[in-house]
Amino acid sequence: MALGDSYCEASIGMDMIRLGADYLRGAKSRLMDAESALKRGDYPEVVRYSQEAVELSLKACLRMAGIEYPKVHDVSDELKFNASKFPTWFSTGIDEFARISAELAIKRAASMYGIEAAGKGPSDLFDKEEAELSMREAKLVYEKSERLFNEFKKQ
Repeated sequence: MALGDSYCEASIGMDMIRLGADYLRGAKSRLMDAESALKRGDYPEVVRYSQEAVELSLKACLRMAGIEYPKVHDVSDELKFNASKFPTWFSTGIDEFARISAELAIKRAASMYGIEAAGKGPSDLFDKEEAELSMREAKLVYEKSERLFNEFKKQ
């Protein structure tokens, strides 16, 4: 391997760490926003912030694994397709992470705009129970993603 190659690999590795850290910082911020919204009783916002936290967390994981992901809100297909690129402890949870990502991505637009054709606003669609579930699941994805990031950093 040429010196330039190892420099390039090291640079790419550092970029993955930097980007992963940035995405996870954003995910943590969204979880804090979700907690604040829950305290205010703004349940649609909890769902939206939870979706964003999941999206950023999973994109951090994909980025750290060197996987270029589609620029969409739900990366569950890409995550499942690349399950073998992750440690076993993480890949065994991928089906659950993918389910969470897909479900929250579907709820994302409704949490912001409601269902206009049905005359329902976001507050008509999401209650406290739904908000708490969304936040719990987002925290799970974030915590597993953060663990993966910490292991990746040590390499």
